Amino acid sequence: MRVRVLFFGQLREIVGRAEDYAELADGARLEDLFANYGQRYPKLAGFRHSVVASVNQSFADWTSPLAMGDEVAFLPPVSGGAGIPALARSEAIIELVRQRIQTGEISSRLKAPEDGAIVVFEGIVRNESGGRRTLYLEYEAYEAMALKQMGVIGAAMRSHFGADSVALVHRLGRLEIGETSVLIAASSAHRRAAFEACRYGIDTLKQTVPIWKKEYFEDGAV
Repeated sequence: MRVRVLFFGQLREIVGRAEDYAELADGARLEDLFANYGQRYPKLAGFRHSVVASVNQSFADWTSPLAMGDEVAFLPPVSGGAGIPALARSEAIIELVRQRIQTGEISSRLKAPEDGAIVVFEGIVRNESGGRRTLYLEYEAYEAMALKQMGVIGAAMRSHFGADSVALVHRLGRLEIGETSVLIAASSAHRRAAFEACRYGIDTLKQTVPIWKKEYFEDGAV
């Protein structure tokens, strides 16, 4: 059987390509596919315990069986375009963008007369990391899966915390110092729901959404 294989972040650099096709025996599992690539690229094998994998844009266990036509992605740990159009009031704004994030515009799209609070979190690019001076960042994503996961988070922000409307917007590409890389927002009748939903949104996005950053430092290192 034949499956499509995607590589992201440092894994893409190791294998020298972003996409490949692999021929596997019937009954092969996800771990078999990774082992095949590990034999071809020994450095890749060293990432076995930190890499996560997805099948057809959903996270998958290493023992998951594969089928003809599956899309498999090997993902480095997430960094801790087209977007989905704005949805109706009381739903969600879920976007990946390559231009500046317009915080005021997004906030205004969430507000409604019945709201008593809106909480907005912005992650911004700082000028140092680990004592090294940062010049700029570059973000990339497994876009289809990232949007899907962001939608799941947005739904949980509303159903679990009582937010009325939510926004999850992440920027991709090159970002300069001081620019907004991610925006999470929640509106609700009362401030507690908005605060809790917003915190859940950013914490879960950083842990589960396949978006990675590459840092470029003043000393020339990446």
